[in-house]
Amino acid sequence: MLQKNTSNKDSYYRLRKPILFLIVTISLLALGHAQEISDKQKNAIAEILQNQPSTNKELEAALKPALQDTIVLNYFLNASRNKKYNLGEAFALNHLGTIYQNLSLFDKAISFHQDALSKADLAENPEIKIYSLNMLSLAHLRKNAIQSALDYAQSAFDLADKMENPSEEIKRSKNVSLNRIGNIYKNLEQWELAIPRFQEAVALEKKLGNNLGLAINHQDIGESLEAQGKLKEALSTYYTALAYNEKARSTSINIKSNLGIAHIYVHQGKFEEGLGILESLLAPAKELGNMELISEIYINTGWTFMESLQYDKAKENLLKGFEIAQIYKLDSEMEEAYVFLSDLSAKEGEYKASMEYYKKARGIERRTINDRNRRYVADLINRSETEKMNSQLEVLAKENEIVKLKLRKNQTTLLISGFALALLASILYILFYQRQLKNEKQLLTLESTMLRSQMNPHFLFNSLNSIKLYIINNEKKNAVHYLNKFSKLIRKILEASSVREISLADELETAQLYMNIENIRFNEEIDFDVVIDENVDIHTIKIPSLILQPFLENSLWHGLSAKEGQKSIELRISQENKYFTNITITDNGIGRETSEKNKKNRVIKRKSVGINITKERLANFSKDYQNSFTVDILDLYDDQNRPCGTKISLNIPAI
Repeated sequence: MLQKNTSNKDSYYRLRKPILFLIVTISLLALGHAQEISDKQKNAIAEILQNQPSTNKELEAALKPALQDTIVLNYFLNASRNKKYNLGEAFALNHLGTIYQNLSLFDKAISFHQDALSKADLAENPEIKIYSLNMLSLAHLRKNAIQSALDYAQSAFDLADKMENPSEEIKRSKNVSLNRIGNIYKNLEQWELAIPRFQEAVALEKKLGNNLGLAINHQDIGESLEAQGKLKEALSTYYTALAYNEKARSTSINIKSNLGIAHIYVHQGKFEEGLGILESLLAPAKELGNMELISEIYINTGWTFMESLQYDKAKENLLKGFEIAQIYKLDSEMEEAYVFLSDLSAKEGEYKASMEYYKKARGIERRTINDRNRRYVADLINRSETEKMNSQLEVLAKENEIVKLKLRKNQTTLLISGFALALLASILYILFYQRQLKNEKQLLTLESTMLRSQMNPHFLFNSLNSIKLYIINNEKKNAVHYLNKFSKLIRKILEASSVREISLADELETAQLYMNIENIRFNEEIDFDVVIDENVDIHTIKIPSLILQPFLENSLWHGLSAKEGQKSIELRISQENKYFTNITITDNGIGRETSEKNKKNRVIKRKSVGINITKERLANFSKDYQNSFTVDILDLYDDQNRPCGTKISLNIPAI
């Protein structure tokens, strides 16, 4: 029985593939070769080239009847090229790219949008540039190139956000970027990050009165809610999207929202209602030429027939959807078709075929999940670091400019009151400020060096590798758990680096996060305990930010990394008097003497500068107190006088 069905499937492929290949070939020929157009259209294009509109909106209005006509668009592209009308070229290239996207030919679409971006740069037109970036983001997203999609969407959003007095078109493009970022999170199944982006876009689209944008974002919210199993909320949101779309009249939104409604009906056991909607969507989807939507409709129709126990019709539709997905390399649709075909084979008693389909589905899933997560994590962390560092640099540059302006103003005021007095006062004033600026520069250099030591490339790279290992091993819960801890640690380090001092409670939380991340690489072998005496209020005690991590890192890599057996670090907080807060860090490592011997034999040597930097920062911190800090490092020995660890005692002034 199984062999017979497999043979039927092969026959079906042999019959269908040449037909679909012929359709694709004809479509490509139609796109690639411009034929003659009417004299009326030529005259209209000649008038456009004579006036050379400067906005995307004007060009859309002038070419509105021909935006889906590849012959007219190619003619306009060549005419604009001859006239060196860069804006016209960019416009035509973007719309040709959109047509290729709707045919699910994403590589070709990306090529067109990339050329459009280059022409927009030549035209020095930010509006078309933002539009091109958004279209590149969409093409990469539909191709599952997550990192590139996020890069282009973020670039478009940043460019639009920096515009002073932006046009309505740029405001809409900014909302498109926001929606695109939400869709990237949705593609990664990060619903708690995706939905707020869509909701933010909804609020902005309401201000613009943009019904199309409102319909798109509600449709995306509906998909996110449905994926979380919130079917009633999703159904309501889909209907809201359709209500807005009555004015926008987008065929794509109408198909997607109704597809979502049909999907929910099937989940609710309303098979006839679901099939009725799905059958009504196939014709407009084919007219639109969106192969991804056509594949989804066939697959969902097959699923619905399977749920209603009509197995022959189920298999027919699932195979149609799968074949389209296979031809156009639509991984998500291929995976979904394999899953349903596996379920269908199991229901028909063909368990071997069911297992084969299941393995193929999991193969696609593993490939896409690993690739998406790896790119997403790397991009997220790098972007976070870059943005924070750039923000700090911008603030420092502005502060420096303000100081210079104040200095010039004061010099001018002093000169008016008398040349001799002004000269002397200016010299003193300049010397004072130079010294102050020098001290501030030293402090900023120290803080910057501290931040780099906290976020050294070895730590970031090794931590991400550890998280990647969980992803590769398909340990999703562990990967998400430690990724959340890692991102929280990075955020706390960046936040703490912008202030001079923080509460001891916040510092301990950062230290705990750091130890959790480092413990991954030690296979959770390290027992890390924090002991706080009862008379200590860690919320009121202030200490310099990020001073504990260098000592903990020193214990880890010089004391415990080479130790075998049980490993432990104890961090104890006490306050024997009102003058000092005592912090001790005790490990049961190999001791400093053995560590130094091992260090000489290492090929790769870790350069530790964190403790010296911390001492300098503690000295700077102590200037505001009556007493100074002390740092004592003691070697611990057992009864046989063998090294059994190291104890660091840190006294921080309290008054």
